[in-house]
Amino acid sequence: MSGSDDPRQCPPRTDGMSRERPWVEPGFFYAAGLFEERAAVYFVDERFGYGTLEDVSRPPADRASVFRGEPYRRYIKRPLDTLASLLGIILLSPFLATIAILVKLDSAGPVLFRQRRVGENGEEFWFYKFRSMVEDAEQLKQKLMHLNELEGPVFKICDDPRITRIGKFLRRTSLDELPQLLNVLKGEMSLVGPRPPLPAEVEKFEAWQRQKLAAKPGITCLWQISGRNHIGFTEWMRLDVEYIRKQSLGLDVKILARTLPAVFSRKGAY
Repeated sequence: MSGSDDPRQCPPRTDGMSRERPWVEPGFFYAAGLFEERAAVYFVDERFGYGTLEDVSRPPADRASVFRGEPYRRYIKRPLDTLASLLGIILLSPFLATIAILVKLDSAGPVLFRQRRVGENGEEFWFYKFRSMVEDAEQLKQKLMHLNELEGPVFKICDDPRITRIGKFLRRTSLDELPQLLNVLKGEMSLVGPRPPLPAEVEKFEAWQRQKLAAKPGITCLWQISGRNHIGFTEWMRLDVEYIRKQSLGLDVKILARTLPAVFSRKGAY
């Protein structure tokens, strides 16, 4: 790297701010593994609405994903996720079985919908939901792209003709998300975290929006309790980055406590 072989030394800034040891500098965090053979440091202003991405040499592995909330994420969050998801699957198993039967009786196709999503550090995984659309929904999507109601790379339409009768109810109540307890139990997701994007969506992210990949995706998040699809894509990404910057046990508890009222309100759910 220019000026130094020390991987902790970033290129000099033009605005007078130091980029040395960015993973311990207040207000910044470091996330490794988002791109092949390189790492990324994100510099985000306090409003979380803007940011820049700088590629740097990879620092030692034990410093590879240190940011605010790291002790909680590493030592508390995962054990809590494992316990909660396991209990949830056991306690809700009769209810999950009932939903599975209704999905199967309502339309042809599998009970569960599987899709590749992008998780922490850009790693892809199989994402599970109760199927709420017709079996050939992905093929029909291309014919409906002109009806997209959201900005950015995501696709949503309010009265999506691909949604089944039971699927409409499941989506309105967010019950279609319950199989993601399996993703949480497997360690691919968390109860609380940014919603996992599609690989095609990630390819269209701006540099600062890729920051959401620095944390494990979740079933619920700030976006979920703040209006969901009534929120624009840029604001959605800003909320995800804000969560990563501020994640803590207290914040997760607040988000979980507000999730149920948000689901009952059905605001932005479709």
